[in-house]
Amino acid sequence: MTDRSHPAANRLTAESAEEHFVQLVTEHQPRIGAYIQSLMGDANRAADVLQETNLVLWRRKSDYQVGKPFLPWAFGIARLQVLSNLRDKRRAPSLLDADVAELVSTEVETEAERLHDIQSALSECLNSLPEKRRQMIQNRYFESQTIDQIANTMSQGSSNVRVTLMRVRRQLAECIERRLATGGAS
Repeated sequence: MTDRSHPAANRLTAESAEEHFVQLVTEHQPRIGAYIQSLMGDANRAADVLQETNLVLWRRKSDYQVGKPFLPWAFGIARLQVLSNLRDKRRAPSLLDADVAELVSTEVETEAERLHDIQSALSECLNSLPEKRRQMIQNRYFESQTIDQIANTMSQGSSNVRVTLMRVRRQLAECIERRLATGGAS
């Protein structure tokens, strides 16, 4: 058992928290960049704002509450950076002004939260599948195996795998809809 009062134990905990934070920023970097791009309309300025956002995310990492959805929090910081950039650079032409960027950002943030809910429901639904079906989905969609590769691995015909995948996709879609309708409960 680790003694958390010991300085080395606290350092390890802080290091793992920093690693987790870096992992979250890295994992969501494309979405944060796309979000900023959608608000800026100018790829060069968006790239600059993304870098500024990354710096602010790092400086404010202690404000992030572990276990809470990361993307909406990061989008909030990115939105403030976009608005700051738009206000500071009024002289430079921009496709969007600050008011329009504010309206667009609200819509994008709402969609990001919905995406998080869908991903959580999908994860729960995948975990509820029987092992063989879960493995089939894993092989096809996470490892990009062909139908024929899966059929060979599972000693089944290609048409059987195709039909099974279609049924599992339908089952997953229904499961996701149920979970979203009931707020995550099965």
